[in-house]
This record gives sequence, C-alpha cells and structure tokens, in this order.
Amino acid sequence: MANDVMEKSAKPAQVLTPWAIKGELILNCNCTVFCPCVVSLGKHAPTEGYCQAWSGIRIDEGFYGDEDLSGLNVGLILEIPGLMARGNWKAAAYIDERASDAAFDGLLKIFTGQARGTTGLFKVLVSEFLGAERAPVSFETEGKLRRLVVGRVIHGEVVPVGGSDKDQDIVVTNTEYWMGSDITVATATKGRVRAFGRVWDFDGRSAEICQIDWHGPT
Repeated sequence: MANDVMEKSAKPAQVLTPWAIKGELILNCNCTVFCPCVVSLGKHAPTEGYCQAWSGIRIDEGFYGDEDLSGLNVGLILEIPGLMARGNWKAAAYIDERASDAAFDGLLKIFTGQARGTTGLFKVLVSEFLGAERAPVSFETEGKLRRLVVGRVIHGEVVPVGGSDKDQDIVVTNTEYWMGSDITVATATKGRVRAFGRVWDFDGRSAEICQIDWHGPT
C-alpha cells in the first residue's frame, strides 16, 4: 500500500502548453435583439429561451507552443439549450485548411477547452462535441462589414448597429464577458448554417463583434 501511494505521488504533473491568440471574433445567434448573455454573464436566458449560434475567429497573432497560428481562421457552431451558465452545450469546430498538423492539433485543444486558459470553459460547459473538420475558412472585412464563409457550411455577414453618430459604433464596454470586455453591438445581414443536420437562418438577428486577446493555460 505504501509503495502504491509513493508511485501515485511520484507521477509527474501534466505539463500544459502555453498559447495565445489575438484577433477578432464575430458571432451571430438566434436572439431577436442584442444577446442578454453579454451583460448577464449567462444568468439570463437567450431571448428565444435557447441559443443557436455560429462564430468566426480571425487570428492576427497567435501561437500554440512553438507553432505559429498567425493568419489562420476558425469557424464554430454552438447550441445551448437554456441558460449559458448551466452548460450542456453542443459545439463543432471548423479549422482553417491551411493549418499545419501541429497548428490543427493546437487549435483543437484551444477550442475544446483542453488547453485551459480563456477557452477552458468549453471543457466544462460543452457536453457534446459534434466534431472538428478542416475546411476553407474565410474571414473578410469590407468597411464595417465582416464576412465569414466556411465552405458550404456557414455563410455569415455582420455589421455594427448604427447609432446617432454614424461614425461611432455602439459598444458595450467594461463587461466581464469571457470573450472580451468590449462588445460591439451588431446585426447579421446574412447568417446561414447547414451542418450536422442543422439548418439555420439568422438574417437580421443579434450579432457581436469583439477584439480578442486570449491565452492559456492560466
């Protein structure tokens, strides 16, 4: 028994790989107005009682260990049955087909929460990971419009909601939202998903634009 205890205590601790991502995230969901999760931190239900969403991430600068992630894009599909904080999410990831095998592995660990850090919540909240695939993932910016195209799976376009000063976006600032503290209020001019038996059309629904600065494992 003593030897067993010693062997267990002698096991080396798992060494987690350092990582970081800086860039921009866009998201479009089925909420009819601006997503309440941003300010309620998941304590208020989505406007439809459940959440269906697609998201795109443009990585301007990033790494996973020694592997450079800069210039790559990622598409996500998220499905949440009720309050965000209660978990039971379903998720799928589409990794830029230009990613090396090492970059693909790193991004998969980041977006499944295995790499911990900012996205570590995915490991806790996602109960079913539908899959991860390589795909052509395009993230384009034309003026204020952002466009995400993931093969024939996701075709989305979002634009900031106009305010009284047309040159200034409406931004919810100083939040504790996990994605980032400042969220630009947006809407989708196109939001179509065809994947894993899901057929979604969220044109005109809630959207968000966020500058991201994520890192891990702590």
